[in-house]
Amino acid sequence: MTLRGAEAFAKALDGIVVVSVEQAVAAPYCTQKLAEAGARIIKVERPEGDFARGYDRAAAGQSAYFVWLNRGKESICLDLRQPEDAEVLAKLIAEADVFVQNLAPGALERLGFSSLVLRRKHPRLITVDISGYGDAPEVVHLKAYDLLVQCESGLAHITGGPETPGRVGVSVCDISCGMTAFSAVLQALITRSRTEVGCGIAVSLFDAIADWMAVPLMQLAGGLESKRVGLNHPTISPYGVYAASDGRQVVFSIQNPREWNRFCETVMENAAMATDHRFVDNAARLTHRAALDALINQVFSHLDHGQLCERMRAADLAFGSVNTLHQLRSHPALRVESQPVGPSTVELVSNPVRVNGKNLPRSLEVPTVGMHSANIRSKIR
Repeated sequence: MTLRGAEAFAKALDGIVVVSVEQAVAAPYCTQKLAEAGARIIKVERPEGDFARGYDRAAAGQSAYFVWLNRGKESICLDLRQPEDAEVLAKLIAEADVFVQNLAPGALERLGFSSLVLRRKHPRLITVDISGYGDAPEVVHLKAYDLLVQCESGLAHITGGPETPGRVGVSVCDISCGMTAFSAVLQALITRSRTEVGCGIAVSLFDAIADWMAVPLMQLAGGLESKRVGLNHPTISPYGVYAASDGRQVVFSIQNPREWNRFCETVMENAAMATDHRFVDNAARLTHRAALDALINQVFSHLDHGQLCERMRAADLAFGSVNTLHQLRSHPALRVESQPVGPSTVELVSNPVRVNGKNLPRSLEVPTVGMHSANIRSKIR
């Protein structure tokens, strides 16, 4: 039977086998995306399991991180220091299309699983090495976790309020790295379909987030240094957070002269403000940001959240509210689905991709430690 539409999309990688010696977030994020595209993922865990299993017990008694990142995978426990288990991994890799790893720097090389050696043995194999800082001699052996890289990359320096650097509230370096690796694997699979030759992919947390830091770096080179401004944009004004009279906060953005004029006329009810020499364009508004904010706050102090949102809608501006997690859970745009976790279920955010107007299902079984060990071992030739 020929699959079509969303069903075919969800099975795009059917038949692709991925072996992953993975832990924590970055590599599991990459392979979770491959699993959701239909690939078979064989997750190799230590006998005690991926340490991310113990991050919390929030998802029906299991780690929220683990449930999010490991659905639909097969778990096999291997102690790679034991020759017989190392041989099992070698045989799994021999039958795989993709091999992913994010262990500590040099760990797999010392065990005889260098990506270069593997590709020499198996020319069609695609290898993915995920590291903290890449292969520069000064940093190649450094261990790395998300918050460390947020700090090392300068991301924390431009995040937070004026007085204190801040952490981005999710593991953005891990996620950006896993996302980058996922897209690279897809590109490698397309290339292999044409050349019959695999390749070696290397992605680091630092490189992935440094790519996202490209604009602040270019601005710095051009003499414009990003400063921490909390919930405000460093180079566009007004673009940030303001409080309504009832204390609820609204964020809005002015991107062009048309929006500025509508903001002054409809929201501020002060058309003359649009041509005030202090605010006539974005550069002027940045220079006089304090004066502009004072005028905005004066008007907003007489409008409650609902009234302010109504004026924003009437002016056809981009705006939003600063929501709590509780408010996010009831947001009309949030799509969730029921995810089985053992005998229980949890709510999982739906796949962000929709195809032909249809949601792509995400509900896949969460494996227990070594759940598939016996079955996988029994089929190794």
